Parts: sequence; structure tokens; C-alpha cells
Amino acid sequence: MSDQDFQVIGDAQQRERALARWANEGGSGQCGRESHLASSRLEAEMPAIGDTQIGLLHIRVIALENLVIALLATSSGPQLDLARDMARIIEPRSDAAPHPLTIRAAARMSDLIERSERFQSGARPQTRDGE
Repeated sequence: MSDQDFQVIGDAQQRERALARWANEGGSGQCGRESHLASSRLEAEMPAIGDTQIGLLHIRVIALENLVIALLATSSGPQLDLARDMARIIEPRSDAAPHPLTIRAAARMSDLIERSERFQSGARPQTRDGE
């Protein structure tokens, strides 16, 4: 698809197409399912993650969560509504069995949005020292 084609397509339509590709192909892009099969083989060959790697991932997740909170704190109302909608979207469907990880992920997203609201009012969070 050319750049001119993308200019004609609205933002919402581009987002819809991207999400559909991720949902249908696992985000595999141009190669489709072949790329997905190749990634499945790579996952099978990956070594187990040790405690050190898990600790480093934990640190990265904490850092990313704090960056997300900072970005959400400066978001507009419609952007926050979109973030809330995304949290609701990943909750289990009414006809599906609830999966604990999905439920926890949706709750975590909502928590990040709520935490960001503390920064929106201009209130400065207190440090552990009470400063």
C-alpha cells in the first residue's frame, strides 16, 4: 500500500486494520502464518528464564508502568476513555470462561489509569520520607 493510500484512510480505519492483523495473524505482518510458525519454533528452542532474568524483567516492568502513568497523567479525556475501553476489552467475554491472567491484566490497566489521575490534579506525590 502506498503512502498516498494511507493518507486517504482515516486514523480510526488504520488502527482497526492494525488490530485486525494482530488478532488474525498474531501480528506477524507480511509473512502471515509462516512467520507465526517460525516464531513458535523459536519459542520452543528458547532456554528457561532464570531468577536473574526474571528480576531484570520485573525492574523493567516497574519502570514501564511508571512511564505509562506519567504519560496517562498528561492525556486528554478521550485518550483516557480509550485506555479505559482497552481495559474493558481485554476482560473476558460473557460467553467465555474467565482466565485469571486476563482479569488481572484488565485490573492492572485500570489501576494504572487511576494512579495517573493523582498527577492530573497537580498534586505532587509524597516520597517515602514525606517530603
